[in-house]
Amino acid sequence: MALADNMEGVGRQGPDEEEGRSRKTDVAKSREALVEDDPKSRLLYSVEDSPPWYTCVFLGIQHYLMMVESTVSIPYLLTPLMCMAASDPARGSIASTIIFVSGIVTLLQTTFGVRLPIVQGGTHGFLGPILAILSLMPCPSEEEFDALTEAEKTELWQVRMRQVQGAICVSAVFQILVGFTGAIGALLRWISPLVIVPTVTLIGFSLFPVAASKAASHWGISMMTIVLLVMFSQYLADVPLPFVSWSRSRGFTRTNIHFFKLFPVLLAVVGAWGTCWVLTYTDTLPKESHARTDTRLDIITEAPWFRVPYPGQWGLPTVSVAGVLGMMAGVLASIVESVGDYFACARLAGAPAPPKHAINRGIWMEGLGTALAGLWGTGSGTTSYSQNVGAIGVTRVGSRRVVQYSAVIMLLCGLVGKVGALFITIPEPIIGGIFCVVFAMITSVGLSSLQYVDLNSPRNLFVIGFSLFFGCAFTSPPQWMQRPENKYIINTSLPLLDQVLSVLLRTSMFVGGFLGFVLDNTVPGTDEERGMKKWKAQLKPQRDENDVVITDARCYDLPVGMPFFRVWGWAKFVPILPTFVGWSAVRRRCMPTHSQKS
Repeated sequence: MALADNMEGVGRQGPDEEEGRSRKTDVAKSREALVEDDPKSRLLYSVEDSPPWYTCVFLGIQHYLMMVESTVSIPYLLTPLMCMAASDPARGSIASTIIFVSGIVTLLQTTFGVRLPIVQGGTHGFLGPILAILSLMPCPSEEEFDALTEAEKTELWQVRMRQVQGAICVSAVFQILVGFTGAIGALLRWISPLVIVPTVTLIGFSLFPVAASKAASHWGISMMTIVLLVMFSQYLADVPLPFVSWSRSRGFTRTNIHFFKLFPVLLAVVGAWGTCWVLTYTDTLPKESHARTDTRLDIITEAPWFRVPYPGQWGLPTVSVAGVLGMMAGVLASIVESVGDYFACARLAGAPAPPKHAINRGIWMEGLGTALAGLWGTGSGTTSYSQNVGAIGVTRVGSRRVVQYSAVIMLLCGLVGKVGALFITIPEPIIGGIFCVVFAMITSVGLSSLQYVDLNSPRNLFVIGFSLFFGCAFTSPPQWMQRPENKYIINTSLPLLDQVLSVLLRTSMFVGGFLGFVLDNTVPGTDEERGMKKWKAQLKPQRDENDVVITDARCYDLPVGMPFFRVWGWAKFVPILPTFVGWSAVRRRCMPTHSQKS
């Protein structure tokens, strides 16, 4: 039901309650009719649905499998640059910490943040500025390192970790302010489908090297994983399997479960992992193959059974101006990517497009999560995970509750070190095969926003083509900037500005989204041509022929305190609350009337 309808219903009693219940029944019937009339609506569970707990557990494991490899890869990339020995058990502790903090932030985001089924995890967008910080603190030579005591070796890498922590914590304050003040929500009036398309599409394109590099480690296993996932999610999705259930009232009953539609990722991983185990056991795979299941068993043996990560576990963070300003670029790239993820996730999860207050709250919560990641010492910030958004499209399960279960699994795996280490041992080509399918879904979701745009317009074709080409082509700024010979090509005589520009120009979704934003808002074109009319229409509540609201935006309401927020007048001026009226309405209320002026 629309927000206005909810506000009108506050405080009703007596006959009005019966009228409200009758209206809710009409809304439900209208929604059911809408779903029946829409053959494309094939979601098993939408954002507000709550599957049975045992279903949530397995679906949550799927989301965990999608995020754990990318998340854990961050500390394993950074620890050698922090002068940490390869045999140091602290590597596993940092990996457990980043999984644990990801669980905390995911739980906060899905409960009090944007409230979409968004998984939060470590971001590779912070690697650029982190590497710049570590380049100023080179490691000693191998001979000098071997001569150090164990305490000195520990202090060697912890000094560098504290520098990274300080830069992440302070830069997170900027993201918190951007969300809390509503600055990001105010920009939505200029964000059109022609801005969303290159931003979201280039998220999928930019992730292709990650998927390809992992899949290339053994194309046979990765292709088998792809075939299994496509077969389960597309060809066998509507094939039910018989299942026997039991209840006290009815006893044993036979039911049909769409097992392939619910767990395509889990089934594909188990099938491919089992094949790798057989090939490893029979010694068919060579010893150096990445598809073997025994290459990373030392991670399990070194991991502790139980360990509680805590803030400041590596010492008190230290702050440098250069590190903070460089880290700002990673924050900006994360904000742009996350806004695109919100729209893509809402579309896949069967939710209406996120309103301004939800986007404000989501960015604010991500900033808070980045600050927590810095305090805990994960070696990275946090951001929305595009691969998990794509998994919603593959599994057709957009339930918020499933991702909350996944967050609990992250917390448990972060506490029980050996359990988390077990999932890290999944062979790399299996993860690569999963990524190839899921990242393709993200790309197609980005392109789906073109349905609002007039594709017969040369103006629109130019904006789309130019933004996408310069975001992903070989001669574009992102690819050009990533060449080793161009590492220091930007030289403005201001090192801090050089670092910020280098990180931004290496981020394809920022380049494409920024070009789409500038071109679409400056090149002449009508609102209908740009798709703004249809875009704004789908942002508004939809009504049927009886004027009954069939688009329910209450999924973005906070789980507690809504009756009070609707009554308290000051809550209308807080950008992160669902009762926020927007800055334009705030200005109108604050400006004096003509009679007051005279």
